[in-house]
Amino acid sequence: MSLVFTNDNCVGCNKCISTCSCLGANIHVEEDGTSRIQVDGDKCIACGACFDVCKHNAREFNDDTERFFQDLARGERISILIAPAFKANYPAEYEQALGGLKRAGVNRMISISFAADITTWGYINYVQQNNFLGGISQPCPAVVGYIERYIPELIPKLFPVHSPMMCGAVYAKKYMGVTDKLAFISPCIAKKMEIDDPNCGGYISYNVTFDHLMKYMRRNNLFGAPCTDEIEYGLGSEYPMPGGLKENVFWFLGESVFVRQMEGEKHMYEYLEKNKTRIANGATPYLFIDALNCSQGCLYGTATEPEKNETEDALYELLKIREECKKDIKKSPWSKKHTPEERLKLLNKQFEKLNLNDFLRRYTDKSANCKTEIPSRAELDAIFTEMKKDTEAKRHIDCSCCGYENCTEMATAIHNGYNVKENCIHYIKDMVEYEKMEIKALADEINTQKIEIAEMVEMINAEFDGLNCSVEQMEAGNNANADESTGISQDVLNVTDFCRKLEDSLDEISELLAELKDNNDQVVNIATKTNLLALNASIEAARAGEAGRGFSVVASEINELAISSKETAGNSNDGQNKIEKAIREIMKEAQELLGVVDKVCNRTQNLAASTEEIAASSASVTEISSSIKDKLQTLVDDLC
Repeated sequence: MSLVFTNDNCVGCNKCISTCSCLGANIHVEEDGTSRIQVDGDKCIACGACFDVCKHNAREFNDDTERFFQDLARGERISILIAPAFKANYPAEYEQALGGLKRAGVNRMISISFAADITTWGYINYVQQNNFLGGISQPCPAVVGYIERYIPELIPKLFPVHSPMMCGAVYAKKYMGVTDKLAFISPCIAKKMEIDDPNCGGYISYNVTFDHLMKYMRRNNLFGAPCTDEIEYGLGSEYPMPGGLKENVFWFLGESVFVRQMEGEKHMYEYLEKNKTRIANGATPYLFIDALNCSQGCLYGTATEPEKNETEDALYELLKIREECKKDIKKSPWSKKHTPEERLKLLNKQFEKLNLNDFLRRYTDKSANCKTEIPSRAELDAIFTEMKKDTEAKRHIDCSCCGYENCTEMATAIHNGYNVKENCIHYIKDMVEYEKMEIKALADEINTQKIEIAEMVEMINAEFDGLNCSVEQMEAGNNANADESTGISQDVLNVTDFCRKLEDSLDEISELLAELKDNNDQVVNIATKTNLLALNASIEAARAGEAGRGFSVVASEINELAISSKETAGNSNDGQNKIEKAIREIMKEAQELLGVVDKVCNRTQNLAASTEEIAASSASVTEISSSIKDKLQTLVDDLC
């Protein structure tokens, strides 16, 4: 878990990036469509600069306050080490707060002001014993964290003497015999990194910050009867002030020594970067550099309550404490009466039983996880091209809106995945202009298309007018066809009736012809018989002579009649045969006609039904085409 983290208030405004000295400690991310700046715990040094600039209260920090009280409640034996700034920040609540902690189960309460005196003793002795000149003070864990992560070449220049907090813990454990767990009442977020650093031996278990501690105690009403810390101390109480270590060294070595005082969340690290070569090579004229992250020192540290930073009340209180320590006590190393040499002598005497090696520490090069890859020229060009920075002028706008000092630094952050091109305001501006041009071109094209569509709709409407006219004509013609079809159907039915009647009549004629044939046959038979009778009569008349002459004439006429009847019957039969043949052919053709008429009748009936369907469909076509025409007109109106 990152020591400093981003909460849900973040709006991705980039202020934290702009104030941060550690490239890559702040990473732009997109979460649920919202831009946020997250913290990379490996790269963050907990300098607190982002807290100072964030107007959205989007940054928070972790400490051990909750766990500290939980362990007390479980009966853990815990003693506390108290930062000198605690009394200065809470002069009215200091003793009641200590009383409340005592009531909550805290065993011993030790002010780190005395441990700051040990640190001063350690610095002076280490310089004198090792001729360690031009080093960098290390009471500030943010400064140590920055050097370990970003300027590892300066690690040899870090003082190997522990901070006041750690000197106090070592003293409590090794010289006072305290076996309790230790908690540090702390004004600093970054002290958690120092406490957890393996180089610090695990002496301290909790970083309990002023801010979280006092809020917890007020929330749970934990203040108790007044109580004071246990150990007397000297000028170590002024360590929280900017230049506090320097002032202590001056007190013992005199002001002829040159100590470079440097502090400020961003200024501090810019100074180290600009002067790292000189510092690393020992080319500075300083006894050492008194380096602090916070511009107002630990007195207004990163974990103090924000409202305390709005006044100088804490500074006034600290000045009172300092003056109290400089009282003219004869054997005190801090007495104003003594010279620096006398004070140093008394200081060494006070701590003569201490082993300097007990208060020394080591450092670790942590730069491997914090290296930023510098893109090549070609890689930079590719990134700038993606950012629409196609000219040298655009590549050096350096507006810092993205949070970085210049466009190259932003491109470097993009190359390393710390940020995205969309976080460049000029890229967004160019994209907006580009989109604006595209939208205008698209709008012009749409207007042209609207005109073309309107014209096409007008043409279609004209076509629909023609279609409606054609449909109306078709409907009228179809209605006429329906009437004609009905009439034709009726006429065809009449033809069918006629054909059937003709067939019946032909059948009757056939029957009459058959009867006529029978009659003709009878006539022929009778004529044959009559012819024989006439022949017999002629013979008899001849025999009768003159008397039979008249009868002979009659017989002759009967014979002629018979012959004539026979011929007539024969001719009748020939005609009858021709008639029968003709009738058969007529009947055959009548049957064929009847079949055709039936088909015509069926088709005519189907045509009539189709005509009715066509009429219904025509009405539907007219209705739909009218609806389409109305909708097209609405479309034209909307387009216009």
